[in-house]
Amino acid sequence: MSLNELINIKYIIASLVYSTLGIAVLFLAFWIIEKITPENLWKQILEKQNMALAVVFAAFIIAIAIIISSAIHS
Repeated sequence: MSLNELINIKYIIASLVYSTLGIAVLFLAFWIIEKITPENLWKQILEKQNMALAVVFAAFIIAIAIIISSAIHS
């Protein structure tokens, strides 16, 4: 195994570990927001078709994802 192959494998493994960690943090943030809000967000979005809540929640998820990706990228 050459040095270049070893370096590439190291970056692939690091990418997989950081991606998994980022997804776990994203789900943890979702769970925390779900617990601190008075209503069940999932029920409001899916069953009651609350589009405004869906847009706000999507913006939150995108913001958390940007924070995680910039933390991993640094």
